[in-house]
Amino acid sequence: MMTKVLFVCTGNICRSPSAEGVFRHMVTEAGLASVVGVDSAATHGFHVGESPDARAQSAARKRGYDISKCVARQITADDFREFDFILVMDWENLSALQQQCPKIYQHKLMLLMRFANEFEDATIADPYYGGLEGFNKVLDCLEDACQGVLEVVRKRVTQYQAA
Repeated sequence: MMTKVLFVCTGNICRSPSAEGVFRHMVTEAGLASVVGVDSAATHGFHVGESPDARAQSAARKRGYDISKCVARQITADDFREFDFILVMDWENLSALQQQCPKIYQHKLMLLMRFANEFEDATIADPYYGGLEGFNKVLDCLEDACQGVLEVVRKRVTQYQAA
């Protein structure tokens, strides 16, 4: 049984592909790549088909994450059904998804930072219009929150394997 995690932000070129890269790295390091799927998407179609922002790629690469193969895409109706966790970067994107998502799948929508242990921020700020420091702050938050997601996913995988 595959557990599937989707990270969502506005354009899918900064925060969500960075989250995908961080979490994919953690999943691989934990030996769970065969049972945990990871992807990212956008609430808006501004950048569909584009690679992640060069600043996001650079910041990620400096920490050992390769997000260069990510390609921006907009969330689809199928995503609400197919993914087990749909983790969103901020309130605006959460609200947009709540309006699109069928009621039966609403429980899958969550702010990513609810899984953080070190940072108290409720959301992850969009670094797009700022400098490089914003991209590093995003990665700090993502590393913390994704570690929390990994703990939940690991428990879920273990429960399925025991059943």
